Amino acid sequence: DRPTKGQIFFGSYEVNKLKSKHLPEFRRHIGVIFQDFRLLTRKNVFENVAFALEVWGRPQKEINELVPQVLDMVGLRDKIFNFPPELSGGEKQRVAIARAMITRPDVLIADEPTGNLDPYNTWEVIKLLTKINELGSTVILATHDKDVVTTLGERVITLDKGKVIKDDPTGKFIL
Repeated sequence: DRPTKGQIFFGSYEVNKLKSKHLPEFRRHIGVIFQDFRLLTRKNVFENVAFALEVWGRPQKEINELVPQVLDMVGLRDKIFNFPPELSGGEKQRVAIARAMITRPDVLIADEPTGNLDPYNTWEVIKLLTKINELGSTVILATHDKDVVTTLGERVITLDKGKVIKDDPTGKFIL
């Protein structure tokens, strides 16, 4: 989507002025995690994570090295040959995180990544997103979970119908 007004800058890119042919290059700087995981059910964990690198045309040798490393980071190396239906919700979300991180994006957008998870897996995912942020990626977390927002204590931008109605640097979730 294009903004209806205003400007959007991302590093050296003025996003709203990018030509369509340059959007794929720009998108390589962004990883996305969805609430519903968006895993390919006919591909195993390795293949789901590798898919992002394959789309980029990365050599198989590089894929074979990077995928196990990222799966180690999310604690799923032992599930490398499992298929999505064989995984718990928390495991599926960690596969989705690994797939989003395999390309080392500058920004990771996490759209309700804990919405379908139990409390234990919610905090496991939040710890993982915090670690990813500490490793240098900016994490934008969209959530309705007040406990997560309060515990993180990070900047909170509250939107209503696409408009910013509050911007709190202290991490308070108040409407």
